[in-house]
Amino acid sequence: MAQRNSDAPRTRVEMTFNALRDDIIEGELEPGSRLGVERLRERYGVGSSTIREALSLLIADALVTAEGQRGFTVSPVSVDDLSDLGAVRVLLESHALRESIESGDDDWEADIVAAFHRLSKAQDRLDSSQDGAARDWEVRNREFHSALVSRCPSRWIHRMLGILYHHSERYRRASLSDHTVPRDVRSEHTALMEAALARDADTACRVIAEHIERTTEVLTELALPHED
Repeated sequence: MAQRNSDAPRTRVEMTFNALRDDIIEGELEPGSRLGVERLRERYGVGSSTIREALSLLIADALVTAEGQRGFTVSPVSVDDLSDLGAVRVLLESHALRESIESGDDDWEADIVAAFHRLSKAQDRLDSSQDGAARDWEVRNREFHSALVSRCPSRWIHRMLGILYHHSERYRRASLSDHTVPRDVRSEHTALMEAALARDADTACRVIAEHIERTTEVLTELALPHED
């Protein structure tokens, strides 16, 4: 009984953290907006201490900023931030992919194929504009990229890639429902899977770099069209 009681506050913080993070990523809480503790307490139905703990975790993930007496704010977005984000993802994800290709086994290959299949199904639903397709696609896309780099031994790289992916998702939301920029994401993912399974590290790293860089270009045009 005592263990359940001690776990309960931590569970509330985690749930609140996840809810806040999702609302920031999905734009429900807009970039640059103030995050008043009392308003958030009412929104999520938890206590002030739980809100503050969750916000502290989001500061560590750079999704929230704190400025002394001014309180908490949703981290802003910008073209410069998006460009920097993409460049760092290329560096870390290429390194992690190369290490995974070098040490991956049959189970690693099977995980990639399974994740690609689920992502393809999610892409079909997204292309047909089904309800909830964008959220499902993001989950499957994250799983595919995670499967590719899963044999990288560095826990710090995995930690950083998780943070970077959530920030990329904030920007990516705009492009999922806008098809005005020609792009065959399915083919990009196919090429990435094939290079990884062929254990062609050089090609795989080139493909993933081009994939991330193309994402940066598209999001700059779609998500931030009015920035200088």
